[in-house]
Formats: sequence, structure tokens, C-alpha cells
Amino acid sequence: MTPAAPLVCQACGHEQEFVRQPLYCLAGPSGTGKSTVGFALRPRLTDRFVVLEQDVLWVPELRDPTEHHRAFRTTWLRLAATIGQSGRPVLLCGTVVPPELEPLPERALFREVHYLALTCRADVLAARLRARPAWREWDEPRIVEMLEYAAWLQRSAATLEPPVELLDNTDRSVEETVTAVCRWLTARG
Repeated sequence: MTPAAPLVCQACGHEQEFVRQPLYCLAGPSGTGKSTVGFALRPRLTDRFVVLEQDVLWVPELRDPTEHHRAFRTTWLRLAATIGQSGRPVLLCGTVVPPELEPLPERALFREVHYLALTCRADVLAARLRARPAWREWDEPRIVEMLEYAAWLQRSAATLEPPVELLDNTDRSVEETVTAVCRWLTARG
């Protein structure tokens, strides 16, 4: 278990023991398989990690695009840090990149944050998004927006701070992707 270290309140100076676990983010554009892989990872990681699906808190009360969804992101960081007190770090599955988490004050609750992004070829990604049920509201403009995000992530991943590792699952089965994610986690844990 990671040793506890004190957190000090900036306002009053109160010290509280707090275990700063690493945070692991399984990221990537919508349609790359984060939820599917996260679900398949649970039985393989249950003794070492807590696997969380980010979309479960994608509720109107936490969405504020003018603040870059700050309430949503800070809520997740606080929740993951609290779960980390149990002795197991969190693997957060969701569309997230370093510029969205690293500047937040809650980032200090973690010793380090590791990012692995699932990717796939653009034509495959577009087909996966088009195949989603209508209630998920993936119209053509939204698909184009996600393809642009995917291209940006591919170009920028290595230069982000910290860098985001990419795992192309275009030609991988879910099981092969799960195995690759497990290897990535083991190499960092």
C-alpha cells in the first residue's frame, strides 16, 4: 500500500493523513471501446484496481461547457482519490486528456497520473459511431467532431504533459485489447 502523507488545508493549516495513489486513465475518443474494455477488465483487475466508467456521472448537474466541464472532472478526481484510500488505485475509463485534469487543484490528490488512449482508424471509428443506437445521438456533425478530436489526439499524444500512450485496437479483439491494457497497468504498478 502507498504510505499516507499529510494533506494540509491552505486556509487553516489542518493536517490530514492521505494516501496519494496513482491514477490510471483509460482514455480515447468515443467509439474506441473504453466502456467495453473497462467492463472486460473488471474481473481481471478486481484484486488490484477499482475500474470506474466515467460516463456514469455525465449528468446535467455536472456539465458546464463554459467551464470545460470542471465540476464533472473535479468530482471524478475527488471520487477516485477517496476510493484510493482503500489501498487500491483507480482505473478511470473515459474521454479525458492531461490538459483537462493536470491543471485542476484536485490533481494534487494523486502521486502521478498515467494516460493510455485507445485509438482506431478513422473509417473504423466513424463506422462504430454510426452503428450506435439513435438515442445516443451520433449525427454526422458530432461524428466529424469526434474524428477531429481523434486526429488531434494522435498528433498530440506524445507532446502532452504527461504524454499519453496510444493503443490502436483497429485490428485487435476485445480480449487482445484487455490483455494489452493489463500489461500497461502492470508495467506502471
